[in-house]
Formats: sequence, structure tokens, C-alpha cells
Amino acid sequence: MTDSSPIVMVTGAAGNVGRALLATLASGGHRIVAIDRQAAAIEELLAPFGGRERHLVLPDLDLFDAAACDGAIRASLARYGRIDGIAHTVGGFASAAAAEGGPELWEQMYRLNVLTTLNIFRAALPPMRAVGRGSLVAIGAGAAIKAPAGLSAYAGAKSAVHRLIESFADELKTDGIRVNAILPSIIDTPQNRAAMPDADHEAWVRPREIADAIRFLLAEDASGITGAFIPVTGRL
Repeated sequence: MTDSSPIVMVTGAAGNVGRALLATLASGGHRIVAIDRQAAAIEELLAPFGGRERHLVLPDLDLFDAAACDGAIRASLARYGRIDGIAHTVGGFASAAAAEGGPELWEQMYRLNVLTTLNIFRAALPPMRAVGRGSLVAIGAGAAIKAPAGLSAYAGAKSAVHRLIESFADELKTDGIRVNAILPSIIDTPQNRAAMPDADHEAWVRPREIADAIRFLLAEDASGITGAFIPVTGRL
């Protein structure tokens, strides 16, 4: 019998949100194409859900390289015959005053946030267009709506991600491909707790809550949603 379980590619699969998303999707029966340099960590996470027999792990993929992203999609097609969705959790954050953050910081934020999103989403379009369906989900930022002090480069890059999502959604709506973004607030991670030890950690959004929102946008239950920016802000 043909396995009709959804095929979802997760970038940054070993990150805090990526790990939560792997568990959420794999426990729900999805087959995952996991992209991250930490292959051993991914395999450990996926072991209870069928491991490499069910899922595909692609380590050392350079998301800055459009050809490498094309190769990741080809690998998914070779293994499963299709790709149903992409959850792109890779990105970067940096803080610097607008007068102090130089061109290097702006370029870094652009490459980590915008270029990676563009490359992996573009790579997925031909097979999704061929079948007339697909779901692309990115991570945006509330700071891209109104940039606070010290986050001009980060907010600028995430704003570009938002514009990319809007354009993709409008261009692809007649192809049956939905494109959306999650806007998290401060995420409850070990790194953020270390950086802000006196903050109210209970108010922060948990990675699992972000993962649940991404899972919804990937699913057919969200078939009427495209071009949306969904705030997932915990209790802030």
C-alpha cells in the first residue's frame, strides 16, 4: 500500500524550534526531510519515529547555495516522489545600534534570514507546481513590523522576509501553493534564559507552541490561509 503520509522538509532541524517541530510532525505520522549540520542529533530525535528507514537526513547542506537547495529537493523527490511542505526555521539574530551596525552585520542578517528563505522556497516550486499544491512556512518577526532600538539590521532582514512571503503568496495562489509565516515573540530557549536570567521566562513562547502553529499551517486544515503572518507570542 502506498504511504500517503505528508512529506515535510524542516530546515534548522536540530535547533530549538526545529527539534520541537520534528517531534510534533514525526509523532503525527509525517515523513521528514531534516536539514541541519548536527546529523547525529537529528537521528537521535527521529529514532523513536522510524529513524532513517522512514525519514531522510541531509547534513552539511549550504542554504546559501541555490544549487545545493535544488539538490535537497531532488533528494526528497528521489526518496519519496514528492515534497508537500517546507518549514524553514533557519535564521539569525543580532543586536546593534543603527549607527553602529556596519555593512557586515546587514549582510549577515540578509544572508541568514532572506537568502536562505529565498533559496529553499524557490527550489521547491517546480515539483509543487507540477502537482498543484504545497505549503511553505517561514519564521518572521514582530520586530519587522515596528523595529525597536538596536534591531535595525535584524528587523530590516525580517521585513524583507515578510515582503518575500507576501509576493510568493500572491504569485503562487493560483498554483495551489500556500506561503505563510509565524511571528514569534521571545522564545523560551536555554540560550535566551542565559542571556536574560531575570526575565519572566514563563511569559515567553515555548518552541512546542511555535511547532504546533507551523504544523497547522502545513496541514490541509489551513487550506484557505496564504500570505498570513501569525503572531505566536506566548503570554507577553
